[in-house]
Amino acid sequence: MSDAREHIRIDELCLPVRRKAIKHIHIAVYPPDGRVLISAPLEKRPEVIHAFVLSRLGWIRDKQEAFRRQPRESAREFLTRETHYLWGRRYLLRVEEQAARPGIELRHDEIVLTVRPGSDRQCRERIMHEWHKRLLRAALPPLIRQWEAILDVTVNAFFVQRMKTRWGSCTPDRGYVRFNTELVKKPKDLLEYVVAHELCHLREPRHDERYYALLGRHYPRWRQARADLNALPVA
Repeated sequence: MSDAREHIRIDELCLPVRRKAIKHIHIAVYPPDGRVLISAPLEKRPEVIHAFVLSRLGWIRDKQEAFRRQPRESAREFLTRETHYLWGRRYLLRVEEQAARPGIELRHDEIVLTVRPGSDRQCRERIMHEWHKRLLRAALPPLIRQWEAILDVTVNAFFVQRMKTRWGSCTPDRGYVRFNTELVKKPKDLLEYVVAHELCHLREPRHDERYYALLGRHYPRWRQARADLNALPVA
């Protein structure tokens, strides 16, 4: 498979083209900023690709505008009374400075962040991020096992990390899946959708008709779940 890049220029857009061993041209628009990637067959003529993209220009602009309109979380300062989300629920943060080991716990409708006196925003953010990773690592294994059985696939390893443009990713030939730590803020049913989405790639690596047929057969409400996930505020 070739990863050579070309570009198509239409108006103010400069769109990258990735050549692949596929039959048809595919256009993907990715959150959060509407990045566009065109996948095209190895032998497809550039003028044919240009004409196809031009025919889909309205759809591309609509998708980009939808991402621009998507609500954004304000930058967090990690101060007392600040709003934070966990599994789709709203919590108020309470910061307690103590000469003790830093940590986090849930108390009713509060997230209590214990830090050492004088800790700065970066330190508090790091503690929160590590807590998010622990929660996500604990929530994922049951869902992965469930969908391994449904799809008859095997996940060799999973990872949680910050991701700028995706909720998850899959490396089918190695059996690896990755999940965005931002998912810990979203409702758990949407986490299951991302698990189902990524594990389907272990059977069907590309976003083609066979992939969506597989996903639709086992997760019929995937379109609504995708819409719900992309409608929620992003960082």
